[in-house]
Amino acid sequence: MKYVITWTLRDGGSAAENEAAARRSLEVFARWTPAEGATFHHFLGRLDGTGGFAFVEADDPNDILDGPTKFGPFFDFHVYPVADIAVTTQAAQQAVEFRGSIS
Repeated sequence: MKYVITWTLRDGGSAAENEAAARRSLEVFARWTPAEGATFHHFLGRLDGTGGFAFVEADDPNDILDGPTKFGPFFDFHVYPVADIAVTTQAAQQAVEFRGSIS
C-alpha cells in the first residue's frame, strides 16, 4: 500500500518552549530509523521550516504507525492511503457508469 504522510509543527508554547521542542525533536530524529517494512521513496521538508511530506510504501499499516507515534509530541500528522492515478480514474469511471445505469 502507498501512503502520503504530512506533518506540521504542533502549535503552542512560548518561543523558549518551541526552541526546546525543536531541539528535542532533532535529537529523537537523529536516533530514529523507519520501520523495516516501510520504504520511503521521498522524504521532504517544507522550505518554510514548519513540516514535511513523505511518500512511503508498506504492506503492513503498523509500519506507517511507527513515525507518527514516536514524533507525535512534536508534530501533527496526516496519513493518506493513496493509489496510482490510473487506478483511481478507472474506479471513478466505473462509479460514473454504475450511477448512470440506475434510473
